[in-house]
Amino acid sequence: MTATTTDGRVLLNGVPGSPYTRKMLALLRYRRIPYKLVLASHGAAGLPTAKVNLLPTFYFPDETGALVAVNDSTPILRRLEREHAGRSARPSNPALAFIDSLIEDYGDEWLTKAMFHYRWAYKADIARASAILPAWRRSRMPDAELKAAGAEVANRQIPRLRYVGSNEITGPIIEASYARFLDAFEAHLREHAFILGQRPGGGDFGCYGQLTQLALFDPTPMAVTEARAPRVFAWTGAVEDLSGLEPTEADWFDPAALPQTVKAILGEIGRVYAPLLLANAKALREGAEQVETEIDGGRWVQQPFTYQGKCLQWLREEYAALGPADRKAADAALAGSGCEVLLQGL
Repeated sequence: MTATTTDGRVLLNGVPGSPYTRKMLALLRYRRIPYKLVLASHGAAGLPTAKVNLLPTFYFPDETGALVAVNDSTPILRRLEREHAGRSARPSNPALAFIDSLIEDYGDEWLTKAMFHYRWAYKADIARASAILPAWRRSRMPDAELKAAGAEVANRQIPRLRYVGSNEITGPIIEASYARFLDAFEAHLREHAFILGQRPGGGDFGCYGQLTQLALFDPTPMAVTEARAPRVFAWTGAVEDLSGLEPTEADWFDPAALPQTVKAILGEIGRVYAPLLLANAKALREGAEQVETEIDGGRWVQQPFTYQGKCLQWLREEYAALGPADRKAADAALAGSGCEVLLQGL
């Protein structure tokens, strides 16, 4: 059954301050999939509740036609690929599609550390987020109530830094990694429109979602982005609506001939995200209370994160499903990036 509402549109609930909401709205616009956005500030009366209260929440019909709430952006992106033809955000080449999955996962799961860190570790960013985030949800209230709602948001989110991995030990690693990502992506955008060619993939939308906050909302990383990477700053604004782009199959890179600028981005993923995934998986296997490892020459400490254990499993499953030729192509593309450690022994 096609994932639509009764009026033929995909239904979702979200807010502008949610990077994953922005990721999926940009994807829907690019793919020209009709949608209906219910702003969280307007409520979702009569709609089902997801198992985990995260945004965006999509409402898809089950086999009986009843709506079911789901809110994991990557599986939703792939579901939309199955149910809506044309203007794909997934490369047709399986090896390149695997690389796209890795980049999307990095955006969703590592760049979000930078987003969450900057938003809740700096006074100016806390002040802006506290003032504006609740207004996106509950703007129709007296000033005193809105201010109290902002304090409530901050008091709820700041303690969650421990889950993301932002703390006094890891903060400098996160910020240095974000700066290197900006430099690598800025260099790439000097010659190319998107990460894997002249058309966007899931990796672009994953990175874009986090950049809507890092580059365009939170003051500290916004200043860093504007100063280091004006092309990235501009790219983030442009990706919001790519409905006018006319992609062709030839717009994807050949995985056997990836530009060095793509390899530099993959190198950053291998430098920071790959060792975290492995250390997190080890902590989960051993039932450890915290992840302790070395990333980029520094000590990394955070609570284990079950979801990122699933991310590693999904990446490995996609890689294991590649045919021999495609696996060889993926191995060659990742050679020397540091990402190879994720796939050893498979």
